[in-house]
Amino acid sequence: SVLSIVILIVLGYFLARRGFLDKNAASLFSRLVINVSLPAMMVYNVLSFFDREKLYSSGNGIIIPAASMLICYFVAVATAKLIKVNPERKGIFQAMFFASNTIFMGMPVNMALFGEQSVSYVLFYYAANTTIFWTLGIYSISKDKEGSNEKIFSISTAKRIISPPFLGFLTGLLLVILGIRLPRFLIDSCKYLGELTTPMSLLYIGITFSAVDTKKFKFDKDMAALLLGRFVISPLVVYALTLVFPIPGLMAKVFIIQSAMPVITQSAIIAGAYGGDQYYATYMVTLTTILSVAFIPVYMLLISGI
Repeated sequence: SVLSIVILIVLGYFLARRGFLDKNAASLFSRLVINVSLPAMMVYNVLSFFDREKLYSSGNGIIIPAASMLICYFVAVATAKLIKVNPERKGIFQAMFFASNTIFMGMPVNMALFGEQSVSYVLFYYAANTTIFWTLGIYSISKDKEGSNEKIFSISTAKRIISPPFLGFLTGLLLVILGIRLPRFLIDSCKYLGELTTPMSLLYIGITFSAVDTKKFKFDKDMAALLLGRFVISPLVVYALTLVFPIPGLMAKVFIIQSAMPVITQSAIIAGAYGGDQYYATYMVTLTTILSVAFIPVYMLLISGI
């Protein structure tokens, strides 16, 4: 499963290096995933793996991802003060500490490891991750620029949260709650479009790798603390919460894997938009994505008994 993921990422990297794919292709893949294939996948998977009874019984599963991210956020704030993170990157450090790449990396990884039955739980984690990143995360990143007056809750924040994938997720939930069955041709169309998500996401990651000059960065304490937060503290917090709030074994495994995914891809874009250290963010997105490939088998070994 891990090798399948690596092959597609490496393919994207070499195609970009050879000139077959460029930043325009990466932008196209990103827009297609976010606006077309992922919303279709959300609708298809919610309708395929949920009924009204299962939806209601699994609904409390969103408590664990949301609680774990809030806990990790406060750990990140304390860590930033303790190790004296550069004020110009403190906000992006905090956001990357708690928010993971639940779609471009998390979705294909979980499908490869656990099969399609994991997707419904991936969506729960995605909903919490999206909401908290686009509120608390954006607020933190905006503070990296002196004089910023960004608010946690605003109209612009609401627009960011209500993205096409999130709308696809809500549409699927609404159809399940109302007991509406879509015609087979619509279900199949959503399925075929949704199957584009994994390969395009992994090719996108490979193209991103090819554009980052790692020689410009020197490993420091900020990066070490962030790696510790992403790959150790976040999954440990989720595991501890599963002991307090018992959930099905597969849900627990998916949440742990999701919490240990690389830094959320949008962090680099948002850092640039708010005048933060976008190069630091881009480097950490790349570094954590590379390292996650090595960590995934370790997590699978550790959680095999859940």
